[in-house]
Amino acid sequence: MSEHGAGRPLAGIGVLVTRPEGQGEGLCAAIRAAGGEAFSFPVIAIRDPADPARLEALVDRLDSYDLAIFVSPNAVERALPRIRARWSRWPAGPRVAVVGRGSARALEGHGVAVDFCPEGRADSEGLLALPGLREMAGRRVVIFRGQGGREVLAEALRGRGAVVDYAESYRRALPEADPAPLLARWRDGAIQAAVVTSNEGLENLHALAGAAGRAPLLDTMLVVVSERAAERARQLGFRHPARVAGGADDAALLEALIAWRTVEKTPRQDARTPGRQGEQD
Repeated sequence: MSEHGAGRPLAGIGVLVTRPEGQGEGLCAAIRAAGGEAFSFPVIAIRDPADPARLEALVDRLDSYDLAIFVSPNAVERALPRIRARWSRWPAGPRVAVVGRGSARALEGHGVAVDFCPEGRADSEGLLALPGLREMAGRRVVIFRGQGGREVLAEALRGRGAVVDYAESYRRALPEADPAPLLARWRDGAIQAAVVTSNEGLENLHALAGAAGRAPLLDTMLVVVSERAAERARQLGFRHPARVAGGADDAALLEALIAWRTVEKTPRQDARTPGRQGEQD
C-alpha cells in the first residue's frame, strides 16, 4: 500500500497547529497518527477576564437565568471552576446550551448535562435554529464567552424577546512567542499546512510571522473553521483558498487536512465548504 493510503494519508506533510498552549496535543497526536508531522505554535494566550468581579456577580445569580450558553470549550474551562466554587451542583433554573460538540464534551467532563447542541451546523446560527430556542420572550439568558466576539447570538435572542447578559470568562491575548523555530521550519520546507481556529488567531499568526516569515506563511495552505476566516485569509494575501473545516474539534480539523491532501495536486481548486462558522478559541 502507498504511504499516502488509508493508514497514513498525511505522510510527508508538515502541519502547523496554532491552538492555545495546552490545547493542541490531541490534534498533534491525530496528525502524527495519520502519518504527518505536527508542530505546535500557539498564537493565542488565554488570560483571566478583564472584569472578574462582573463575572463573579453573574455566577452568583446563575439560578435566576432560564438559559446558560457556552460558546467555546475555553468558556467552559474558565467559567466552570468559578461556578463550582459558588454552586455545589448546577442550579435548577438555567438549562444549558452550546454551539458545538467541543463545548458539550467539556461540560459533560465537568458533570454538567447539555440540553441544546446543534448537530449539523456547529455555530451560533445552528444553535438559533433549534426549536427550543425559538420562543424566547421574557426569558433570561447568560452567555459565557471570551471578551469581545460576534454579537449574532445575543442580537438574535434579544430580537426574540430574551434578556441577555454576557459573562466574559476570559480574554484572548497575543502570546510572547519566539518565532525563530517557526521561521526555521519554513526555511527547511517542513510546513505545508496550518490549522487556525479563530479570526484572532489568524491575525496573530500573521503578526508573529513578521516580515521574515510573511512569504512562506502566505504560501501555506490553511484550515480554518469559518467562512469569515477564509475570507480574511484571502484579504491578507494567502495564495491558496483556505479549506473550511466542518467544526473546530480535532476530528473535523483532521478530516479537513486529509481532504485537502487528496486534492493537493490541484491547488487552485476552491476547497471551501460553505456555511460553517464553528466554535472558536
